[in-house]
Amino acid sequence: MICKQEGITEITRDEIHRIQLEKLNIVLKREKEREGFYRDLPERLESLTDLRSLPFTTETDLARDGGRMLLCSQGEVQKVISEQTSGTTGAGKRVFYTEGDCEHTIELFMAGLGEFIYPGSITMVAMPFSGPFGLGELIAEAIRRLGAKPLSTGTGRTYGELNRILEEEQPDTYVGMPTALLSMLRMCGKGSIKRALVSGDACPKTVMKAIEEILQTRLWPHYGSREMGLGGAICCTAHGGMHMRENHCITEIIDENGNVLPDGKWGELVITTIGMEAQPLIRYRTGDWTRIIPGRCLCGSEIKRLDFVKRMDPLGSIREMDELLFEIPELVDYCVKIVDGKKEITALFTSDNGEEQIRSVLEEKDIRSWNCKKAKWEDGALYPGKRVTRQ
Repeated sequence: MICKQEGITEITRDEIHRIQLEKLNIVLKREKEREGFYRDLPERLESLTDLRSLPFTTETDLARDGGRMLLCSQGEVQKVISEQTSGTTGAGKRVFYTEGDCEHTIELFMAGLGEFIYPGSITMVAMPFSGPFGLGELIAEAIRRLGAKPLSTGTGRTYGELNRILEEEQPDTYVGMPTALLSMLRMCGKGSIKRALVSGDACPKTVMKAIEEILQTRLWPHYGSREMGLGGAICCTAHGGMHMRENHCITEIIDENGNVLPDGKWGELVITTIGMEAQPLIRYRTGDWTRIIPGRCLCGSEIKRLDFVKRMDPLGSIREMDELLFEIPELVDYCVKIVDGKKEITALFTSDNGEEQIRSVLEEKDIRSWNCKKAKWEDGALYPGKRVTRQ
């Protein structure tokens, strides 16, 4: 993909650095000429190392000054995604994309999905569909270009609806969020599903292991965010991390003091989106925790790889619960509510002894802050991201 987009025949670290520095300087020059948000930065850097001297961009900056970060005309904007910034009551983040930005994302999705989707395949796309150039639409277009058929399943389906899709459409591949996939597999069975790409939220090891045991194959993790054009890093056949789209994004890992860490060290992911036409970001702190896996991938590629990615959430409660509770083979899904200052769990199981299992897990792990007052299925109970109705 990178060779095709950049018109080169071989990828080396020197070639990647050359492309990144050239594109970074183009962005800096555009900022000066259009008096953009980054207009006070240098117009040119002599090396990628000089990038470390530039200030960080934060979520607050993006929420407050996102419009000033736009480097194209409003007429060139094909998609705007708005999101309320966590912990604030003010304006949310707004991220802009041109048609070219969306095209690059489709090509990245094709590179990732092309590892395991073949002409004639039928793929469930269990991602949000929000109109032209939305995430679900871009994934579906990538699938069509690979000669396969996308099923626009979306999110919020009942288990009955999912079961009908599995029986009637016979999809062989799945693209969606990991916990939603595990819930579907445990409730409906694997059916014809043979392979899956998971993205959208961090995939706890417990969840990933459970899915792979059901499917009897490796998962294909993907990492992306709105700020990097919805697609950021994809898994290869070696399953040794996720390769970054380095011709469009410069990756740094920093410690809590903002110092750049060497490959192999864990820290916060910082991105500079040199390939974004509408709204390039310079040294944007993602709030995601990961590391760059050192060395060359077993597939032979020189492209940098991200390890497991998770949010730097000081609460970390839901991830902790996912890791613990999905160890129970009969658990399908659950939600947690705060009732009188205590956390109350409502869970759906495939057997009748779920309440005792969930209590046993909590007691065994000594999670004293969690109170299992209720652990049974109730019609119409709310579950993460959807309202589930018994079918």
